[in-house]
Amino acid sequence: MPELDEKKAFAARLKQALKRSSKPTETASQLAIQFNLRHPAEPITPQAAQKWLTGTARPTVDKIKTLASWLDVSEQWLRFGVTDMKRPRQPAQDQKDGAITPTPEELQLLGRLRRLSGYQRQLVEGVIEQFSLDREVWKD
Repeated sequence: MPELDEKKAFAARLKQALKRSSKPTETASQLAIQFNLRHPAEPITPQAAQKWLTGTARPTVDKIKTLASWLDVSEQWLRFGVTDMKRPRQPAQDQKDGAITPTPEELQLLGRLRRLSGYQRQLVEGVIEQFSLDREVWKD
């Protein structure tokens, strides 16, 4: 079953990359259309795109290359779920062991975040999640 798990993991990464893409792509038909506009070789069907999204099939390497280029993620992350080794260096403060002491500005920001309504806090958390995802799937 490891192969099935890999397909499911690929599907999750593909959905994650599609979610953060500039043009919303939510259905297999939309995925097939957008993919076919970019892929130089044979087109895919909506059924093939559906299999990618449900984790029952995984695209070939050339198709993953097209997907990665289109979705602005690294091929290695999309294919295997690992980030590139050429990631930018973390700030020195992030590399220290132990807890990071927040700056006065960060504490002020945290106070403002806590005063937001539940809905507003959810929106801010969504934005932060997208930025975190950008770091995770960083592309050369």
